[in-house]
Amino acid sequence: MEQQDGPVELFDMHISHVGINAASKEEAEEIVALLSVLIGLRRSVTAPVSVFAGTLVEVMLPEAARGEKGHIGFYVNDIPAAIEWFAQRGFEVNPETMSLNPDGSIHLIYFKRQIAGFAIHLTCDR
Repeated sequence: MEQQDGPVELFDMHISHVGINAASKEEAEEIVALLSVLIGLRRSVTAPVSVFAGTLVEVMLPEAARGEKGHIGFYVNDIPAAIEWFAQRGFEVNPETMSLNPDGSIHLIYFKRQIAGFAIHLTCDR
């Protein structure tokens, strides 16, 4: 029996970042500061709803928290093709979560289903 390629092989899928839900903006800043000391991840990007520690950890503010425990962002090199591949296996995306790049391509999109309390999304961010 021939083994079929999975998303890692088909779409160069790998973890882009992990999301941690913070209870407040102050806690988000504290988490980023602790990660900076622990593993050298510097506060790098502040989005309206989150603070990044490097590019590996996104600390979400309470109003934008995703997932019961947080979220995991997976990079894929072709989001539309990956969406189709996962849909064929029963993993549907939530179109309401889609974020677009300036050129109209998909920047990120979440799956409808959480796994072990984590929301999962596909992204074009490495």
